[in-house]
Amino acid sequence: MPSLQQLKFFITVNHLSDLPQTLAEVAFAGRSNAGKSSAINTLAKHTRLAFTSKTPGRTQHINFFQITDGVHVVDLPGYGYAQVPNAVRKHWEGLLGDYLRLREQLKGLVVIMDSRHPLKDLDWQMLEWFAPTKKPIHILLTKADKLTRQECAKQLSLVKKAVADWPQVSVQLFSSLKKSGVEEAEATVLSWLYPAEPEEVSEVL
Repeated sequence: MPSLQQLKFFITVNHLSDLPQTLAEVAFAGRSNAGKSSAINTLAKHTRLAFTSKTPGRTQHINFFQITDGVHVVDLPGYGYAQVPNAVRKHWEGLLGDYLRLREQLKGLVVIMDSRHPLKDLDWQMLEWFAPTKKPIHILLTKADKLTRQECAKQLSLVKKAVADWPQVSVQLFSSLKKSGVEEAEATVLSWLYPAEPEEVSEVL
């Protein structure tokens, strides 16, 4: 089975017309300060694969990272950061919405949320954009190291209950600092990108 540690930068695009031909993709989305780039870097065991900045919202393009030929992890622009020109934000929202709704190669969406502040309005908007596709969604509740064990359990339970009406949504805790939740997140992403082929059923004579 391939590993997310194989991730390497492939291409950056700013328009849907420039999207590369691929076989399968899993996209990562999240608020600009939720720890999305850190999560991708942690999963890849690479400190600077995905761009992190002290100015959240700076990454305004779609970045593709290749695992194997034709199979990619896609880093979507962070959303919800106020200090972005209005024209840029409109382009950004249109790009995100159209990509999520129309991209056939997209097998699933990982939504990054700060475990201390999950399910903000724009998080719900992201989920509602994508949910009609019926493709799977995995919520990573990041920065879990900032919470006590009891607080982590409470937040995990609250988010699971909030999205219970969408059976395609799964939720987990994650910490880039403590490297916790890495195996579960990687297994989820790889299961979407490299689905196991059904076992052949032998005929009963």
